[in-house]
Amino acid sequence: MTGKDEAELSRLLRAAIAGDERAYADFLHRIAALVRGFVRRKVVQGGVDPEDVVQETLLAIHVKRHTWRPDAPVLPWVYAIARFKLIDAFRRRGRRIEVEIDEIAETFAEPETETVSERDVNRALEGLPPAQRSVVSSISVDGQSIGETAAKLGISETAVRVSLHRGLAAIAKRFGRQ
Repeated sequence: MTGKDEAELSRLLRAAIAGDERAYADFLHRIAALVRGFVRRKVVQGGVDPEDVVQETLLAIHVKRHTWRPDAPVLPWVYAIARFKLIDAFRRRGRRIEVEIDEIAETFAEPETETVSERDVNRALEGLPPAQRSVVSSISVDGQSIGETAAKLGISETAVRVSLHRGLAAIAKRFGRQ
């Protein structure tokens, strides 16, 4: 779209606001084609009918035409309205794409099962100083909270957090996962 086309659309809308019905019909006809192209480029999946968005945009332009500033370009105003109507359509739809599971079932990988033996856990803990080992074991193996571990070991919750962080970092470093 050229600057000349933009100027013509602005002229048509100014005339329409002043009461020229023929100019208004011409303006809506030209804008509908532009909005239709814009919406079709944005709607790549089904579920949103581009023509519904075009009609809602034209209706909004009709209702809100008094909000356009005659000294401003008309196309950014039009495309902003179209964008909002498109967003509304996606929200109503929930922007969900529905696919039959049978169509894609073979693409799912089998879940990997990783088992950790007691020996693996002991091996990971054995390199830690006794205080860190107690904290990491209490929280990561026994499933106790920071507060429970602090009370059991007779130390502050801050000390538990520091020991847990340092212990897990030492284990990660030892096994090459920094």
